[in-house]
Amino acid sequence: MRYETSIFEIITASHDHMTAEQVFLALKQTHPSVVLATVYNNLNHLYEQGKIRKISVEGHPDRYDKNTRHDHLVCRRCGKLADIQLADLTAELERQTGFSIEGYDLKIQYLCPQCRAGQGAAPKDNKS
Repeated sequence: MRYETSIFEIITASHDHMTAEQVFLALKQTHPSVVLATVYNNLNHLYEQGKIRKISVEGHPDRYDKNTRHDHLVCRRCGKLADIQLADLTAELERQTGFSIEGYDLKIQYLCPQCRAGQGAAPKDNKS
C-alpha cells in the first residue's frame, strides 16, 4: 500500500491518540492528493497486521496508537485518552482463564481532571 509507511510513521511519532481524520490531515501535508478512504484502508491494514493499536471508545471515533505495551485511562465524560504504565497482567490472566493470552487492551474509565473540575469538553469532543 502506497501510503502505509508514512501513516505508520505518523502514528508511531505521535504523542496523541490520533483519529483517522487527524492522520489524514497530517498525511495531506506531505501527500496532498491522498483521500480519507485511503487512510482508513491503510489504518485497517496496519491494525490487522498488528503494527498499530486501534482504541475504540463508545460515542467517539476510533483512535490509533503505537503498538507498545501500555494501557489507557479513558475519561467517561469527554473521551480523553491517557497512557498509563501498569504491571503486565498476562501471567495472571493466563492463570485465571487457563488459556494462553496473546495480548489484552485494558481501558480504565475515570473522570479526567478537567471534567472533574467541571471544565471538561462536551461528551462528543474527542481530542487526544
